[in-house]
Amino acid sequence: MCADVVGRQAELDSVGRFLDSVSDGPAARILRGEAGLGKTTLWQVGLDEANHRGYQSSLAVRLSRNLGQEMIEEVARWLPDHSFILGCDGAYSSLAGRDLPRTHVVSRIQRNAALYDPAPPRRPGQRGRPRKKGARLGTPQELAAQAVDGWTMADIDVRGERVERALWAQPLLWYAVRPLQQIMLVVVADPAQREHDDLLFCTDLAIAPELVASLYSGRWSIEDTFRNTKQLLGGEEPQCWRARGPERAAALSFWTYSAVWLWYLACHGAQPTWRTRPWYPAKRTPSFADALAALRRALWSRRIFDGSESRSLMAKISELLIVAVAEAA
Repeated sequence: MCADVVGRQAELDSVGRFLDSVSDGPAARILRGEAGLGKTTLWQVGLDEANHRGYQSSLAVRLSRNLGQEMIEEVARWLPDHSFILGCDGAYSSLAGRDLPRTHVVSRIQRNAALYDPAPPRRPGQRGRPRKKGARLGTPQELAAQAVDGWTMADIDVRGERVERALWAQPLLWYAVRPLQQIMLVVVADPAQREHDDLLFCTDLAIAPELVASLYSGRWSIEDTFRNTKQLLGGEEPQCWRARGPERAAALSFWTYSAVWLWYLACHGAQPTWRTRPWYPAKRTPSFADALAALRRALWSRRIFDGSESRSLMAKISELLIVAVAEAA
């Protein structure tokens, strides 16, 4: 096994014993552990050793951050004259340290992240290597609690609504993720103190703090799209698992999602199609479930009852039946 991996002898021995036990037929090994413990390094060593022994090995997983970088690079090739702002979950915040083409990153920063001032300029005649970072600052959570001056009030877009938030921003160095360039730390606080502070950052130092807050909150529409596509259209249950079948199934689910919304907006626009519920009397905008139910009612009314005799069911009864079944489907 690889001698360059230090301090993981027990884990290396475990991987070696697994490879020794492999006989005819397929075998698999699962690596579990907290983030940052070196699972990828251990996995790569085991993969190299398996190949050295002549085993046929396959990659069971690709790092999601690597896939995210590949996606940005591909989109940048499609649109060579455009620049991009990538709004992503905190799990992808390390993409801020990647060399993404013409792309700035907006994401959530870890509450215990080690932050620093930028490296001070060298004095004339100063000896030794140049410093890479300045004085250690507090964590984002500590900086937000200690900040007294510099707060501004602004209206930001949160899930389609304009809400007032207090904003505090400061450029600093997140050395562990982006050691060569600064980030803009943005603290978003609720003046009424009903919600926890959001600790965000952006790799563009010239961006307005309220735009950072709105861009990150805008991720909600993406999360809602994924949920609806999976739960209401069966996007996570494709009946195909080989070649490009799953990719095509996912693409078809998203296409269907878009087609439903296009039909609904073209046929109904802002006109409500849902029944008022006692627990939600203030509802003003449709959900995807409302749009899908409206489409089902339109399709089923034509296909089921157009061929029936006019006296077979009263119009009121048939309409109630279709509404109930469309909402429950």
